[in-house]
Amino acid sequence: MDYLRNLGSAAVSTFVQKSGLNLPFTLGPKVDTPSPIYNLYDATKKDDSSPVSVFEYDFTEPARRNFKPLAQNALRKLRTTRHPDILKFIDAVESESTIYIMTERVRPLHSTLSTYSSRPAQEREDWLLWGIHRISIALTFVNDPCASTHGNLSTHSIFLSPSGEWKLGGFELITSTKDSSGVLYSMANVLPTSTSIASPEVKKSGWHTLKDYDPSVADAYALGLLLHVIFNPSHPPLPTAEPPHPPPQPSARGAIPTTIFPAFKKLLNPNPKGRLVVKGFLDLGMAENGFFSSNRLIRICIGLDDFTLAGEAEKTSFLRMLKETASTFPPEFASYRVLPSLLAALEFGGASAASILPLVFQLGKNVSPEEYSSRILAPLIKLYANPDRGTRMALLDHLPEYAEKLDKKTVSDKIFPHLQTGFSDTVAVIREATVKSIILLSPKLTDRLLNNDLLRLLAKMQMDPEPSIRTNTCILIGRLGPSLGYNTKRKVLVPAFSRALKDTFVHCRVAGLMALMATTDCFEIEEIATKVIPNMAFTTLDKEKLVRDQAFKALDLFIKKLEAHAATMSEAAVVEPSDIHITSTGQGTLVNSAAGAAGALAGWAITSLGKKLATTDLQSTLTAAGPSIDRPTSAPVPPGGFSLESHIGELRKAPVSSSSLSQLGANKLPANTALVEFLSEEARANGINNNEVNPWGNDDLIDVNADEGDWSAFETAPVVVEPKPALHSVAGTVSILNDQKLLRQSAENDAWESVQVLDPWQNTAKAHATPAHKRVKSPTSFKQRETSPSLNHESPLHSPAPRDKSILVTATEPKAVSPALPLTPSMATMSKEGKAAEMARRKEERKQRIAALKEQKKSALGT
Repeated sequence: MDYLRNLGSAAVSTFVQKSGLNLPFTLGPKVDTPSPIYNLYDATKKDDSSPVSVFEYDFTEPARRNFKPLAQNALRKLRTTRHPDILKFIDAVESESTIYIMTERVRPLHSTLSTYSSRPAQEREDWLLWGIHRISIALTFVNDPCASTHGNLSTHSIFLSPSGEWKLGGFELITSTKDSSGVLYSMANVLPTSTSIASPEVKKSGWHTLKDYDPSVADAYALGLLLHVIFNPSHPPLPTAEPPHPPPQPSARGAIPTTIFPAFKKLLNPNPKGRLVVKGFLDLGMAENGFFSSNRLIRICIGLDDFTLAGEAEKTSFLRMLKETASTFPPEFASYRVLPSLLAALEFGGASAASILPLVFQLGKNVSPEEYSSRILAPLIKLYANPDRGTRMALLDHLPEYAEKLDKKTVSDKIFPHLQTGFSDTVAVIREATVKSIILLSPKLTDRLLNNDLLRLLAKMQMDPEPSIRTNTCILIGRLGPSLGYNTKRKVLVPAFSRALKDTFVHCRVAGLMALMATTDCFEIEEIATKVIPNMAFTTLDKEKLVRDQAFKALDLFIKKLEAHAATMSEAAVVEPSDIHITSTGQGTLVNSAAGAAGALAGWAITSLGKKLATTDLQSTLTAAGPSIDRPTSAPVPPGGFSLESHIGELRKAPVSSSSLSQLGANKLPANTALVEFLSEEARANGINNNEVNPWGNDDLIDVNADEGDWSAFETAPVVVEPKPALHSVAGTVSILNDQKLLRQSAENDAWESVQVLDPWQNTAKAHATPAHKRVKSPTSFKQRETSPSLNHESPLHSPAPRDKSILVTATEPKAVSPALPLTPSMATMSKEGKAAEMARRKEERKQRIAALKEQKKSALGT
């Protein structure tokens, strides 16, 4: 049968294309209907692809040519008559041989009655009475305001919408009482089914006699016959339908409810003047305890229609009744009648939203997965833009029931922009519910929202005045940790949990510790040792025992992880070959006391420095410090010091060879070190102050947007340049450089005679007792330019006390004094033009030095 239906619709479509008609719909399968004057098709509207029904009146067949006036009357009346219980007209296409009427998607009543025969008796009775109620309202509208007679009421003229509501159609014979030449009076006999529903007066005198009576008398009689057919589909026609039209007997009641049977008999009164009209039948049913007013489906429909105008008490009572009876609703009634009304009621907000949403999800279980998104999710998503707090709270409370059905684009584009307003709401309950809802929506957020926008909001929530919100925020960050980006984890997790560990609320501190334990896999092993454990160790002395116990558990977890990693490491680090030879006794074992540790550390330092100052190393270093060095390495730092914070990157990139680690100087300054010198001088000349730079930054700890220099300032300490002690005189320096033989001999006799461990915090006068001295710097120290000629060479230049204890190497000043080296003029006392000229000269010298370095490199490679 389906094959034949599809074949028929395809044939119709082909015929329409050949005829040149431009139809606003696409025909689908043909619907089985016994009507002799039209064919019914399921179709799709071309504009929006919505489902529709199409009534086709085809006059190409000779047997149907007489039906053209009836089809034209149906089109004219449907187009001008609008009522919720009347078939909804959408569009029409008319030609000489065919009329297409497009309406809402419906199905014939006669084909549906058989499906309800197997339903429970009470459910079937409620559904039939609800349908009769809707048809009675539609007939009342046609008879009274429209002053017309339908004249074609039967199961063939009633249709069901997708919601199960009954719609009145079959407008082929509808005629106004003012139209004396209407089709009802002249062509009713052409319709084959008109005789079976004709009233006694029509059968006696013809259809034109209805002009003398109320427009409702014929339709009331047909309504009585309809009641018998739908309640007793297997019974024969009533005897009262044939002359002499006896009144219905009690035995003819069948399945007709006893409450409606008296009104049923009045509808079938043979006397048109004593017959109960349709409006009277409707009033009897809607009276108190009437057969309509006591029907639960009718009461629910009335309650849904009046819900927005009802008071809070009436709404509460109605929703309670709806919840109790929802499981007994017909599926189509629940999905297409109740659900849309409840979702529409949610738009008005109020306290009833918390009661409506559970019903929405309960009734939504009957909706097919294909329609769930459009029928339920789409209205709910729009509600996030509603500012009503009751609606927002209800949406968040029931989020677990529909979160899995949301797609990523919908959450990121339509839900989160409105949801984030809840973080700043003045009501704490809304803020807390918003925080709790994030864990369900986080898998649907984009990387940008998850790693940036959301974390900014959570950083603010960690400072919320409500302790429970701060605690839940910490828990949320812990649960989000594994899904964050690699760089975001390193920037956010430790600061966020550290803030929680310092919270005044005890449970927030416990949550911070548990969050650290839950995100163990998010930290690199170096981070655990340098960031995680140091930031949580203080909680072992917390005032609350609960926090202390959890802190020791967390520390134990991280330490075990460090121990496991340390077990995989080699016993000693691989050292590159160099001139440094460190020897000590007893350093291969662990120490057990603080004194032993201090002694071991001192021994390591002295032995190492002693090896650095071996005779060969000292000689090579001093020998290399020839004319190619611009200034003595022991010269004092110019006033104002160096400003290198802006050049830390260049300093870190400077290559350091293993052989240079044991040297105090080199033949030539590396190219990048020379660049640092030049930039330092230039910065000094421009008056840059070191104290103006804040190496720790001013951004928030969880400012993930500051991509440049965000957390790098916290991971690497700034380079500190300490000034070196100055010599007593330039002549002393020259004598050290020239008299190498004396220094070599002295070092060979006893390398330790010239090494003294001085206390850097003692009186500076004692430090200057020796003729000349030089500070031993770390292997990565760099050379400084010559001191200013304006310094007084007759008196020593006192250096500031160093921050840590250093090893000072002293040498005896030789008797022979060489001529002083030329000094570079200082820019401190120069004018602006002089400074510019000096800078230009230095640039030129730098270019020459770089060119010389390149030539040396080329020659070295060539050899």
